Amino acid sequence: MISSLYIMPAFIFGIGGGELVLILLVVLMLFGSDKVPEMARGLARVINQVKNASNEIKTEITKNVDESGVVKEIKEAVNVDDIKKRIGIDDIKKSVNLDLDQYNPLNDVQQEIDQAKEDIETMTGPIKRMK
Repeated sequence: MISSLYIMPAFIFGIGGGELVLILLVVLMLFGSDKVPEMARGLARVINQVKNASNEIKTEITKNVDESGVVKEIKEAVNVDDIKKRIGIDDIKKSVNLDLDQYNPLNDVQQEIDQAKEDIETMTGPIKRMK
């Protein structure tokens, strides 16, 4: 398991398996087997500190954005009902005197489905009575 932890990041930097083994041997020879665990712990602490710092920065940014109300302002600016009022779609509908639901393609589909249901009921009606 330890080797997989070291090999995965190594491939990110373009280091192969053989090169990684050579690097580990050089580190063992330079620092000895006593110092390697301490160095690994120190490296893990540094990585955790960097991770915690980046998480703190993220939370601080989201907190500031929430406090400033930017998201709320955007949601209010994109309010569909308000945009309809500004454009005056209701007034346009009244002046043109169109029923837009009449031109809705879903209404046509629903009418076809209802018609098919009625046809099936009329066809299966005598069959149901015969049973």
